[in-house]
Amino acid sequence: MSRPEILAPAGNREMLGAAVFSGADAVYLGLTGFNARRTAGNFTPDELREAVAFCHARGVKVHVTLNTLVYDRELSGLADAVRAVAAAGADAVIADDLATAQLVKSIAPTLHLHGSTQMSVHTPEGAKELAALGYDRVILARELSLEEIRAVCEASPIEVEVFVHGALCMSVSGQCMMSAFLGGRSGNRGLCAQPCRLAYRWPGDRQTSHPLSLKDLSLAGHLGQLEEMGVACLKIEGRMKRPEYVAVVTAIYAAALREH
Repeated sequence: MSRPEILAPAGNREMLGAAVFSGADAVYLGLTGFNARRTAGNFTPDELREAVAFCHARGVKVHVTLNTLVYDRELSGLADAVRAVAAAGADAVIADDLATAQLVKSIAPTLHLHGSTQMSVHTPEGAKELAALGYDRVILARELSLEEIRAVCEASPIEVEVFVHGALCMSVSGQCMMSAFLGGRSGNRGLCAQPCRLAYRWPGDRQTSHPLSLKDLSLAGHLGQLEEMGVACLKIEGRMKRPEYVAVVTAIYAAALREH
């Protein structure tokens, strides 16, 4: 069994360098638009070509996020984005909208297709369905237990990717409507305002609290189990964080994985 891939976030060029030089096997990043972190620095098509060349020269893969829900009127622009990803020589596209998947397969059939965590795949049957739709990898929902992950790995005909570190969403795999309802910014369209991180006060209370804000995930102590299960990729959350964060966390997970 090959060692799992360490996949680090690259919200901008500084984070990209931090991830590569800290031991990442692959990075994930977004074009300007059509990705779940539209307020990150992100990359233009020209910058994406430079980023891919930089990473490939150092043996690092590039996964591009096209993982927002898409309106019909946006399909032409999405097709242009897929062409830009293919022209840059990226290794894979992360998608949850089936229209995006169809465009990737029709425009750039050699691009690998990864099912976003926002598809909420949490069972072996879900992984098999993605395989039938032409996906090469499933990124599991972040709410799963180790045993649930094991069950998917044992039955999945495609690679399995698991989030191992970073912020968690209080909703099901990021499919939250609270940001849209309270702030007019849809998390499913890449503009989450993170209302779950805010302090709230119940009627009659004087003190505020954070009842919806979850602690960050850390599976650094379980890498051996994940590797034994057959997890193909260990994903670090954090495209909105600082380059220093990416460098430290990536280096820690690279070192921890070597120890196993």
